[in-house]
Amino acid sequence: MTAQALTSALKQIPRPEYPRPDWERGEWLNLNGTWDFRLDTSAEAENGFEAPAGDFDSEIIVPFSWASPLSGIGRGERGTGLYKKSVTWAPAVSGSRVFLRFGAVDYRSEVWVNGAHIGSHTGGYGDFEFDVTAVWRTDAANTIIVSATDYDHDYQARGKQGYGEIRGIWQPVWLEARSQSYIQSAKFATAIDGTISVKAVIVAGEAGEASLQFSFADGAVRHAFTAALVEGENEVSTSFVVSDPQLWSPETPHLYEGTITLSGTAAVSDDVVSTYFGIREVGTALFGDRNYRWITLNGKPIYINGTLDQSYHQTGYFTYPTDDEMQDEIYLLKRLGLNFVRIHIKPEEPRKLYWADKLGMLVMEDMPCFWGNPDETARASYESESREIIERDYNHPSIISWVMFNETWGLKTNAKDSSLTSQSFAPHNYLPETQEWVRGMYRWAKQLDPTRIVEDNSPCNYDHVESDLNTWHFYINGYEQLRAHVTEIVEKTYPGSGFNYIDGNVQGDAPLMNSECGNVWGFTNGAGDSDLAWHYWYMMNEFRRHDKMCGFVFTEFRDVTNEFNGYYRLNGTDKHFGYEELVPGMSLADLHTPDFIVVDGPPCKTVQAGEQVAVSLLASSFSDSYHGQQLTLAWELTYDNLGVRVTGERGGVELAWGGYGVKPIEAPIVVNMPKQDAVAVLAIRLVDAAGRVVTRNFTTFDVRSGVDGGVYEAEGQFLQVPVTGFESHSFPFQWNSIQEGKTSGGSEGEFVYDVELPSVEEQGAIHHIEIAFEASAKRLLARNVEGARDRAHGIDFMHGANANVEYNSNTYYMTDDELHPSQIAVSIDGEQVGVFMLPDDPADSRGVLSWQYQEIYNKLDDAGSFGYLCRIAVPSRIAIKLNRSRSFKLAIAADRGGVALYGRNAGRYPFDILVRVK
Repeated sequence: MTAQALTSALKQIPRPEYPRPDWERGEWLNLNGTWDFRLDTSAEAENGFEAPAGDFDSEIIVPFSWASPLSGIGRGERGTGLYKKSVTWAPAVSGSRVFLRFGAVDYRSEVWVNGAHIGSHTGGYGDFEFDVTAVWRTDAANTIIVSATDYDHDYQARGKQGYGEIRGIWQPVWLEARSQSYIQSAKFATAIDGTISVKAVIVAGEAGEASLQFSFADGAVRHAFTAALVEGENEVSTSFVVSDPQLWSPETPHLYEGTITLSGTAAVSDDVVSTYFGIREVGTALFGDRNYRWITLNGKPIYINGTLDQSYHQTGYFTYPTDDEMQDEIYLLKRLGLNFVRIHIKPEEPRKLYWADKLGMLVMEDMPCFWGNPDETARASYESESREIIERDYNHPSIISWVMFNETWGLKTNAKDSSLTSQSFAPHNYLPETQEWVRGMYRWAKQLDPTRIVEDNSPCNYDHVESDLNTWHFYINGYEQLRAHVTEIVEKTYPGSGFNYIDGNVQGDAPLMNSECGNVWGFTNGAGDSDLAWHYWYMMNEFRRHDKMCGFVFTEFRDVTNEFNGYYRLNGTDKHFGYEELVPGMSLADLHTPDFIVVDGPPCKTVQAGEQVAVSLLASSFSDSYHGQQLTLAWELTYDNLGVRVTGERGGVELAWGGYGVKPIEAPIVVNMPKQDAVAVLAIRLVDAAGRVVTRNFTTFDVRSGVDGGVYEAEGQFLQVPVTGFESHSFPFQWNSIQEGKTSGGSEGEFVYDVELPSVEEQGAIHHIEIAFEASAKRLLARNVEGARDRAHGIDFMHGANANVEYNSNTYYMTDDELHPSQIAVSIDGEQVGVFMLPDDPADSRGVLSWQYQEIYNKLDDAGSFGYLCRIAVPSRIAIKLNRSRSFKLAIAADRGGVALYGRNAGRYPFDILVRVK
């Protein structure tokens, strides 16, 4: 559906669901939908308490930022948005209070009802409400006016709004009826023994006794107590025990759903709130004789398989158009085998957090950052918004961690003169007094919420101060480089180490975890839009190699406007990693299993034909599901022989599975390589006693015979024509890549090769000729046509700068749902002998040789690209002629889809243009 069509559909009442399923009242009115609107972009002025006058000259669809397409405005300018809506509504129970509630408005809000100024709010991310009972007309129409002013001040918490600006109202707006005495809030703290501690705030219309009743799990869990209330706000505490508690986890996200009822006061009626809690404990703990902690859930270690989520939608920006889309986000995470998501530089929408609670997804929630100096104004604004966020989201069992700051954004004084990210040559300007403020914020958050893990700053500059987690960021490409980096981090992590901490602060025994990683920035000029699968494989194996590491956060869940390193495209379509063709049945989820077999080596190794190779493996377990059981480590070596999948060897090893952490598997797997040129795949499966696969993994080998023409399992004599050795071509654009291992032509044109067959002395009569080659379509990028235009990546990318991705010399689109086909025709001496449809121009883990022969670790050259096997049996009428001439012209002509031809050291088949004669 187009943005215009979706906007039209949303005019009905977008987001009709109650906005807070974690704290829901039955009588309410959704105010989403069409409001009158005016945008004033003139100089900022102080808002007075007079209701704005003048015309409202347009309409806007709430709850979408006025910058987003779905708002119907679609203007990103700073300014003051003026909203007006006429509402007729009366609570069902006479005498009820009426509250006007806002999910979030950016940044400074003033609200009037029927001309009366009812309140103000400052901050772009927290929810707020006003009691409008005194001015609300139950027997006539009411006029609501909202002024929302947003001028992007340096002190404002803005996060990464550069992707799409949050302007004005951007979360739902609704009216709500409450009793004269009502429950303002209730915080649940749960323990795995079933103890539930509750701290509630009750607002009493007048003094007196009241009963607070809890009913959950269809009445199976009940509790009540009586409190003496004073008029106004009251804080009360109670606790109860759930027998045989069903614990919440990503695998079993059990929620105790029910109600809290306030009764017995002078209230007009009972106040009933529908809510829920999940019983779980989050912490860190030492295990065995280790001097470092792991993260625990419900008292057991849990390996964090996580991703970073910018929570950005291409048409709604930071507001999802529908509840289904928020539910789908959690589904898309879980289908990858992930158990954790880091919501980046913003709090998440309550309804999406509800789906994380309901479906089972651990959440790390960031506080939004400001981008100016950490002065008193910025600190005060930040502290206010952080409190609102933590208070609002306290009861979500999915949230296990708060992150107070990210990459010292907003923490550096005069940051424009230093470095906002990890440029070592620039002064850090993270001043001691700011460090102490950060320490104070960490401790404040721990005091406000002692039930969760708190991180002071998620760092890329090795500058922790005090933290429950010892995390770090890195973006490094290249197997050897990444392996060395992770090993160095692990070796420098121990109690008392000053590494990853700043200015004399030192490590304790906090869990070591990566909180940002990937290959988006680990290249000269950034990765552009390129294959993730190869890098992801060896990064996962390197993480799981270390007992000290207990998790990672991959950047990122979806592509965003200028970062193309998501598991999915921004529109939610799939990227294809290609693992299933290397190991049948394998998917990304196999790299995220709590019980895992680590391949302790590179993703591909060049070996000699017939060589015996030992592959070292490790067992990594962060679940007790199979502890005490015998598991089978089954392995199989396969390879392709001219289009036929061949199994070389297979075997199995019985493993006594038990104990948390990482340990070596005593004997490596020893395999004999094929006695021919091949790309061989060692597929590994861990299987339980019932034959169910626990996890899958693999490694690959480029097997080389060293014989001119190559060695393959087929009769006859082989000769090879280098793909870059063409005699002529007619393409408008042509180039070679992968160290001259691949040639490409686009759009329409042909390559012509002079092929010399064996002489009569070398080969008597030639009765059969077969030609095989690997080819793909060739999608022309802007850099192929106009030349690359690489640019340095600065902090402007965090604010949405255009990546001009097709000009990036590293870009080669990863295989996804968008196909770019081509058709080629093959001719011998002008006579057509074959036509092939090439479905796409793909790049992923299947392009083993294109990855293996990358020349520079941080500079990509058609990395991961591969093609399709094309085989031609030369017709006998032509073979007769060639038997006499012993040479021919081979033409490979492409339509407008172009063609790429892969040689011995590119793609997935280990040969150039292969000619077999017999």
